[in-house]
Amino acid sequence: MNTTGGIRLNKFISDSGFCSRREADKLIEQKSVTINGKQPELGSRVEPGDVVIVDGKRIKSSAVNKTDRIYLAYNKPVGITCTTERSVQGNIIDAIGHKQRIFPIGRLDKPSEGLIFLTSDGDIVNKILRAGNEHDKEYLVTVDKPINERFVEQMSKGVPILDTITKPCKVSIQSRFVFKIILTQGLNRQIRRMCEYLGFEVTRLKRTRIMNVKLGNLKPGQWRNLTAAEMTEINQAVASSSKTADNTTKYRPVKKQVAKNRPRKIIKKHAAPRPKTKKTKRR
Repeated sequence: MNTTGGIRLNKFISDSGFCSRREADKLIEQKSVTINGKQPELGSRVEPGDVVIVDGKRIKSSAVNKTDRIYLAYNKPVGITCTTERSVQGNIIDAIGHKQRIFPIGRLDKPSEGLIFLTSDGDIVNKILRAGNEHDKEYLVTVDKPINERFVEQMSKGVPILDTITKPCKVSIQSRFVFKIILTQGLNRQIRRMCEYLGFEVTRLKRTRIMNVKLGNLKPGQWRNLTAAEMTEINQAVASSSKTADNTTKYRPVKKQVAKNRPRKIIKKHAAPRPKTKKTKRR
């Protein structure tokens, strides 16, 4: 299998608008992809004239031109799952019902709601998601108990979850039970886990902004095309980004806390008794 010339297989698939590069890699690992009838490996490349089949469908890299690519802002309702798997009931693709093939950029948990991007452009997905880029994501969070300044301080500085400490973030109180948080990180169920660690339960979580794009007046279930001005700003923000997702993000390891002034248990070591010897008088 060619691993030097041509175009990388995952890029070839993403350029077609079939899915993102990350999802293309998964399909390759699952042996759902063939090149000229043969099973490729990760890193394989596609030459002109090669026949690429994904899940029984032939893929053409020129299927979607850059000028025709789709960029959507969607207000995801609670209960919708951010997956392209059409077999999953309530999947985001069926919920939107767009005529072109699109896929979400990132995800929102099923119980969460709010802004999420969808696109047919596989290149931009990993540029936005790459952890090192630290793009802002803003949320309104409702919890089950009154919020205080201590809670804000702890959330802002970082909370130990998932064998790491979350990055510092901006937190502000909106009302007795509601706070706003701006993250540049995207750990699994991060906000819910952070609140849980501090003894709070999230009762509602709504994403209101991604980078320069606000949810605005979009009602749950509604979507709109991103404007030219919004896309210009997004492209400028990710211009220096690698197209490959960063799956090796280095987090700060959690250090085990040792209580101060803890009395140490002192074990006295007793020397073994020396054998008695008879004293001899000097003559």
